[in-house]
Amino acid sequence: MLYVFCFLEGYKVVVARKRFYDEDDKDNDVEINQETIGTYFGCNVFDDSTMKARLPKHTYIALRRTIDEGEPLDLSIAEVVANAMKDWAIERGATHYTHWFQPMTGVTAEKHESFITPTKDGKVIMEFSGKELVKGEPDASSFPSGGLRATFEARGYTAWDCTSPAFLKEDSSGVTLCIPTAFCSYTGEALDQKTPLLRSMEALSKQAMRVVKLFNNTNATKVISTVGAEQEYFLIDKKYYKQREDIIFTGRTLFGAKPPKDQEMESHYYGRIEERVAEFMKELDIELWKIGVPAKTKHNEAAPAQFELASVFTSANVATDHNQLIMETMRKVANRYGLACLLHEKPFAGVNGSGKHNNWSMATDNGENLLKPGKTPYENARFLLFISAVIKAIDDYADLLRVSAAIPGNDHRLGGNEAPPAIVSIFLGEVLTDVLDKIGNGDIIDFRKKELLKTGVSTMPPLPKDLSDRNRTSPFAFTGNKFEFRMVPSSGSIAMPNTVLNTIVADVLSQIADRLEKADDFDEEVQKIIKAIVKKHKRVIFNGNGYSDEWIEEAKRRGLKNTPSTVDAIPALISEKSINLFEKHKVFTRRELESRYEIALEGYINVINIEALTMIDMAKKQILPASIKYQRQIAESINEVKNTGIEIDLGEEAEILREVSGLISDFNKEIRNLEKNIMDAKNISEDLYEKASYYKDVVFVQMEKLRYIGDKLESIVDEKLWPMPVYSDMLFNLDYSI
Repeated sequence: MLYVFCFLEGYKVVVARKRFYDEDDKDNDVEINQETIGTYFGCNVFDDSTMKARLPKHTYIALRRTIDEGEPLDLSIAEVVANAMKDWAIERGATHYTHWFQPMTGVTAEKHESFITPTKDGKVIMEFSGKELVKGEPDASSFPSGGLRATFEARGYTAWDCTSPAFLKEDSSGVTLCIPTAFCSYTGEALDQKTPLLRSMEALSKQAMRVVKLFNNTNATKVISTVGAEQEYFLIDKKYYKQREDIIFTGRTLFGAKPPKDQEMESHYYGRIEERVAEFMKELDIELWKIGVPAKTKHNEAAPAQFELASVFTSANVATDHNQLIMETMRKVANRYGLACLLHEKPFAGVNGSGKHNNWSMATDNGENLLKPGKTPYENARFLLFISAVIKAIDDYADLLRVSAAIPGNDHRLGGNEAPPAIVSIFLGEVLTDVLDKIGNGDIIDFRKKELLKTGVSTMPPLPKDLSDRNRTSPFAFTGNKFEFRMVPSSGSIAMPNTVLNTIVADVLSQIADRLEKADDFDEEVQKIIKAIVKKHKRVIFNGNGYSDEWIEEAKRRGLKNTPSTVDAIPALISEKSINLFEKHKVFTRRELESRYEIALEGYINVINIEALTMIDMAKKQILPASIKYQRQIAESINEVKNTGIEIDLGEEAEILREVSGLISDFNKEIRNLEKNIMDAKNISEDLYEKASYYKDVVFVQMEKLRYIGDKLESIVDEKLWPMPVYSDMLFNLDYSI
């Protein structure tokens, strides 16, 4: 219910922010080691308690109305807020401020401005106006726009998202006041990840509230999409990172043979955290807590040197901000401990990759989780209706959900035996599936009489929270009161997945509300809707092993798409069905979708091209010289023995020489082939999809051929000659004692 800015076509934003701390904790000037977590949590956040303490009462009330009810923020109110925010920030050491936004690069952006304003007497004063708070004007020409902006058209705008609190960022440059914002072009199109997300939250709230009100909830005023993200990552020693050109440029190893041991013993998962990593995690927690990020769970993940951090649920836009801060802070803190944090989905081939489980739900502003089973049949009617809406949304728009998680790095992960398959399906568990099956088969629930299942089923107890065991092979699993979307890439923003989820569910809820509002018998219509959805969309429900080959065949029989490649997923963005959906709910315009289509294709092309060029560089300058040196050593060794005149069988040495020589020859040939492929790719027409397809089908395939030979050479060449750290070095050398 915030008007983000007036020139964004009047889109409103519905959000709410949960408090995680005591309102009385106002003393932010404390030493971390002297105070409790409750005291310093959020000390670097201009949060509700800080606003309440520092703003005049009428200003605070007006700002809360903007946040909670969507009323436009008067510039005079913004002036007062800006001055209070400036004073608070300066007291804590800030000299600069920035509009902190999320362009379509996958990372955050910031342009720092100092608070100083020169005076006539040659001095300076510290100023920060309401206009500077609510609106900025960064150069938009250098950010991806997918054709929305010509290169020479530089004007872009940032606008304050006051539902996501401002915070202070502390680093070697000093202290900076960061103001979360949306980012759009001069003509009003969204150039960022945040604006569409805010629009989708409004769309979901609008349609969900239509249904909620029909269930006699008269106290709720909005529905909030809530999100909690689980961030997986790797840590390696910084000295190894600096010696790996591929990790520096691409985030993953382009060469690397599997070590004798990786995760076969399954001893790393939830295992003891090494002291060095524990110290990193402790400081990471503190840094995140200071900026109000409720980091809660941390543990070793499945692979050696792999870990996970999970934060507490909050509204989708704040959760998105939090996750971007988590990734940024991980890299910053890791560096302090001589570590490098790797967020790529597959930094090590053959070793468990990293994802980002996106836990999504819907809740009213008066505290009702719409995806939580109720204690009464009537409450469960609403629960089953909202569950059914999600089922239909996922089945109707599976291709959109898939593309929301599509980036090149994720292609290494999806479809393997370590991650969800590239087939979108829903896990509900046996109990919930059985209930829906009975409804779909014609068994009736009479909610008015508070009876449970009739027609052959005499009783149905209140549905428990834990309706089933968990299924880690499902890409979209119900986990008791939320859905866990497990396809999301570890290095990506969670904005697009949640934008899609909000919008597709909003669309189905609008269809449901249209029927219920016209129904003569509400309860009967609810059951008809649930029954129809279950009957038509049951195909998307799968409770079995998503990793099995049998499921791939079964999914094909059900008519479910298997889309393992980002390139094949991207066209879903610009289908007429997608365009109609997003325009209907005012989340994306046609032009905004077309721009994202182009950006996604260009991103894929650039990533694979950089990887290919890096491979060639490493192959020519590192692997070939080392291999040739080893070849020469073997040859010299053989000649030295021969020159002694002693009759010795040198068959084994000769065989090794022949093998190394053959691999070197093949390696050279594959390098030349890859170089040719890259040149051919550059000559492809301006059709981005054709070019991206060539990179997928030809360049990437050739990269795999080159890697295969390079990894074979690594397994033969003397380790003293090998020019880069190997997997064993990077995965098992994190402790101080090494």
